[in-house]
Parts: sequence; C-alpha cells; structure tokens
Amino acid sequence: MKLVIAEKPLAAERIAKILGSPKLVSEGKVKVFISGEYTIIPLKGHITNPDFPKEYANWSSVDLADLVRAKIVYKQTSPSLARVLRKYAKEADEVIIACDYDREGESIGKEALQIILKEKPGLPVRRAKFSALTKEEVTKAFKNLVDFDHNLADSADARREIDLLWGAVLTRFISLSARRMGKAFLSVGRVQSPTLALCVNREKEIRAFKPEPFWNIFLHCEKQSKKFKAEKTGIKDELAAREVYQKVKAAKTAVVKKVSVRESKQSPPTPFNTNDFLRAAANLGYSPERVLEIAERLYMRGYISYPRTDNTVYPGSINFKKILGEIGKLPEYSQKTKKILSQPKITPSKGKKRTTDHPPIHPVAAADKKKLDQKEWRIYCLVVDRFLATLAPPSITQNTTAVIECAGEDFKAQGKRIIDPGWREYYPYNQLKETELPPLEKGEEVKVIKVEEKKEYTKPKPRYSAATLLKAMEDLGLGTKSTRAGIIQKIISRGYLLGRKTFTPSQIAFTVIETLEKYAKDITSPSLTAMIEKEMDLIAEGKKTKEEVVQESRGILERIVRKLQENKETISQELRQSISKDNILGKCPECGGDLVMIRTRKGTRFVGCSNYKKGCRVTFPLPAKGRVQPLNKACESCGTPVVRVSMKGRRSFEMCVNPDCETKKHWGKKNDKNRERKSSQPKG
Repeated sequence: MKLVIAEKPLAAERIAKILGSPKLVSEGKVKVFISGEYTIIPLKGHITNPDFPKEYANWSSVDLADLVRAKIVYKQTSPSLARVLRKYAKEADEVIIACDYDREGESIGKEALQIILKEKPGLPVRRAKFSALTKEEVTKAFKNLVDFDHNLADSADARREIDLLWGAVLTRFISLSARRMGKAFLSVGRVQSPTLALCVNREKEIRAFKPEPFWNIFLHCEKQSKKFKAEKTGIKDELAAREVYQKVKAAKTAVVKKVSVRESKQSPPTPFNTNDFLRAAANLGYSPERVLEIAERLYMRGYISYPRTDNTVYPGSINFKKILGEIGKLPEYSQKTKKILSQPKITPSKGKKRTTDHPPIHPVAAADKKKLDQKEWRIYCLVVDRFLATLAPPSITQNTTAVIECAGEDFKAQGKRIIDPGWREYYPYNQLKETELPPLEKGEEVKVIKVEEKKEYTKPKPRYSAATLLKAMEDLGLGTKSTRAGIIQKIISRGYLLGRKTFTPSQIAFTVIETLEKYAKDITSPSLTAMIEKEMDLIAEGKKTKEEVVQESRGILERIVRKLQENKETISQELRQSISKDNILGKCPECGGDLVMIRTRKGTRFVGCSNYKKGCRVTFPLPAKGRVQPLNKACESCGTPVVRVSMKGRRSFEMCVNPDCETKKHWGKKNDKNRERKSSQPKG
C-alpha cells in the first residue's frame, strides 16, 4: 500500500478521484480515501506547532534573557490525525508526500513523516510535485516522483521558530512595560513591526507635509464645434500666473504653433505572481488574506494553478491552446478565447522573475459558476482575464500633442485615442481614458471660448492601501509571497491600522513604533528582516542549516533585549504615559474633564470621566465584545466621542458612545426589520 499525505481534505478528495475510484473510510473525524493501491490521508495544515516548554508560560515570572535561549518544542495539535497516521503507517510500503509544493507544504509533510517514520522506520519516502490539481498534472506527478526536500522544510521551520522567538520575547517586553496584559497585549513581530513602521512613518510625513500653492491656466478652445482644452500648469509664482492670466483672459482666438502625432504601444501585463495577484484583487476591494483563502479553494477544486508563486514567466510546458479550449466552454469567455486562438501566433508576455517552483497563476479549467459564490467567481474571473490579457497583442494608442499660442504664451493640448485596444479588450480593470482633439494643423486659428485660472496645492504621498503596502513589502524584502497577506491582516486585527481603502495608524501604533525606533531601531528596520529572510533562503539551498540560522537569530535578539532591558524603566514610563493619552476619547459634556475608556477587574468596560473623584458621574456604555478604538472625533449630532468597533468575522463600524444619540434611533428599527425578514422566510 502506498500512503499518500495531502495537505487538506478537499485536495485529498480531488487527488483520490484522479488516481482512481475512491472509497471513503471514516476514522473518527478523519476522512481517509482509498483508491486502488493508494491510501490518501488529508491533514488540516500544520499538525504540530513550535512552542516553549510549560515552564516559560508565565509572562511576568520568566526572565526574557532565558526565553531568548529557551528550547523550542513542537506540540501536536491533532492527536486524532496522529493516531490515523500511525495506524496506516503499519500497512504502508511507501510514503508519498502530496502537499502543496512550497516551503510551508514541505514543512507540513515533514510533520506527518516524523509520526509515520517513528511508527515504521526505514519506510521509503517520495514526493509528488504538481502546480495544479488537474488529472494531467497529478497523474504526471505520480509517475515522476521526486525526492522529499528536507532543506525546504527546514527553511520553513526556521522561520516559524524565529518568528516565535522574536514575537514572544518582544511582545512580552512591550506588553509588560506598558502594563497591557490579557487580550489588550501589544503585539510586536519580526515582520509586522517594520511593516507597521512603514505606515506610521508615512503618516508622519503626511502630517508634517506643508502644501505649497501652484497655479494652472486653462484655455477652453473650440474648432468646428469640437471643444478641447489647452493648459499651462505648475506655475509656482502667483505674480507670474497672474501676469499670464491677464495677458490671455480677453483673447478671442489662439494659433496652433506645433502639432505632433505618434503611435504608442503598451505591452500586455505580465503574468500573475502572488504579490501582483493580491494587489490586483486589493484594488477590487478584497483583503489580501481573504483573496488567498479564495484562491486556495479554487486551486483545490482544480480551477486555477497553485496561487503561491514568485514566477512571472510561463514555462514552455504550458499548453495554452488546451487551457483556452477549457475556458472557452464558459459562455462569458467563448468569443474572447476564439479571438486569442485566431492569432497567427500566441506569444505570452514575460515578467522579470523566473523561478522553477511553480508557474505564474493561471486558469487550468472551466469553473462551474453554480458551485462558486460571488466572490469566488469574481476572483476566478480576475485570474482568467489576466491570463487572456497576457496572451493578447499590445494595445496601440495615438497620442497627439499640440502647442497653442495665445497672446505670446504657449499652452499645451494633449489627446489620446485608442487605435487597437489589444490586451485591454480582455482586462477591464485599468481602462484607459481617451481624450480626443479635433484635427489640428500648424498655423491655423482656433476659437478661445473661456480662460480659467485655478489655484491648487501640492499633496503629500498617499496613505498605504493593501495594494501599495504589499508592493512596499515586496520591494523591501519584508515577508514572503505566502506570509505578506497574513502580516497585513494581523496588524489590522491588532488595532494598529484603521480604514478599509487606505490605512491610518492608530495612536497605539504610533506609541509602539516610536518606542521601538527610539530604543531598538533594528526591530523596525526592513534591512534586518530582509537579511534574516535571505538566511532562510540559504537553508533551502542547502548552504546553511536550520540550527545555524536560528542560533544566529537568537544572538541578534539577545543584543536587542539587552539594550531594551537597560532602558526598561524609561520605556515603561513613556509607554504608560502615551497609552493613557491614547485612551482619551474627548471632553466630558458636563464638566470638561477627559472621557476615557475604563476596564473593570471583571473585564467589563465603559467610558467614564477623569473627574470621577471630584464628583462627575458621566458614563457611557461600550459594546461587550470587539476591539474599541478611539477616533479623536466628536459625533456631529450630539458632540459625544465616536469610536470604531471591530469584531471578528464582521465589518468594523463607527458609533457614537452616547446611547441616546439621534444617530442610534434607527438601530432598533433596522434590527426589527432584519428579524421580520428572517421570520418571513420559509422553513425547511
């Protein structure tokens, strides 16, 4: 019997169906699939997690220097799975690891192997390497098994151990110093802290930015009833702008001084790697972590290729015509695929990153729309649209630039017209805006119908969005294709970042980052994190061992902790003072004191006045669950502070803390309507 280890139940079921006609055997909560000579056991991701021994569990009593050097143990998270693995190991002649082929998948496979080989030492181990759960790919992988890559698994485990060490040690230090324990602890991490520092430092730039004025002068012209605009922009001197405006404001005509027309080709977009895919989906309003979850499901159902890859170059083995034939079965894509196939030659676009682990993300089969929810279908279409665009010809535009002279001043008119949409026909996410000019010839007069002067101001760099933060992380070497989405979600869930489309750091984020940058800048430095990532690459390449890299990381962390401990009292005082200010929501409506968030010993919380001891009894309730974040703004209706409430699995919302506020009068009616709607639905 050949024992096959799959990463998740859905993948195991699909592999089993490809290998034969599977019989399902229930081993308690674990489903086992038997297909001829193959027995496929699905895991549920990692079945062991790195942790410290029990004696290091108490945050207050454990010396951090000891924690830095503490032994790391791997604890089983699923005894039932371990029992099933041991049972079937006894009957196995060979083990085949068929988890996702990347560092994390190899690490998960290694965890299962350790249990199996302990039960039956010397059992032969092989690896099935595939990039899509299609019959062709899986069959080929099982006919061409390769060796299991222990170095790849060790590189993933090194990251897990290093992240545990850095996260636990630094989080304990900051939380204990700030006296923020329990659910209110302050999270610090090897990757999340430099990522958060990017957002905090960008916000500082925005707040420190001083807008500078500039002036634009617009000529609104007309030729043969066709209106167009010529402009002179970016005039920094007000007197100069005023002088230009005075010269031309009474003009009735202008002369075309120069006209240039050129065609421009815009190359198709490059194939999707993970980061580009997540950024494109983020621009559609999806969180990166959510997109990866959806993509993983699409992959396990056999609709798209493996969604974790750095590759932006299609390998020569991809059969484009076959994939196009599959996609063409969908009514939405039948005409588009025919048009791509009718090209004399299909030449895919190429990116700069070429790797050998997995191809770029692309569709591999026609999805069954009825079996997908709206979000899954939209993400699937995003992958299909990008794939088609990469196989399409360039987009061609005609760009016209005309210099219009008026009262001795030159103005520029620009037009852009699409001659051939090319790849844009298949990729509707970044459409080009056309600006048409009438036919213009050198020396001819055009009518001036209006002159406009407009004062504008320079703007700071924009706040990070999920898409731009992913790009910055990739450029700086923060995290990997598999971890960046989770890192962003983590710092959002910790209450460090506020907002949906763009991120604004909370006051507590400023407090944590400013403290770290002042006393241990390495923690927020992208260069240190990127250096450690490169060390893990060396493990995967077999040039360093996991033990060497983890020990080196302990040494770096030890020096950082020593420096923090030297300034422990000062750090504690500064953190507590800053956090006490962060808890201030606004002014008391009765006495003018500070309204602050207060948590009782029993864990309940409310808003109270800082002048409580002086007799002020103003209080407001807070939701029993969820994270409450001050927004430093007052309700427009009643003037009471507004907070943001974030609950797991639900969208965050803003609310006035005053339960009698006019803004809350519709809340009960809305809930009543929801109850009526539910009660009116047919049962059964």
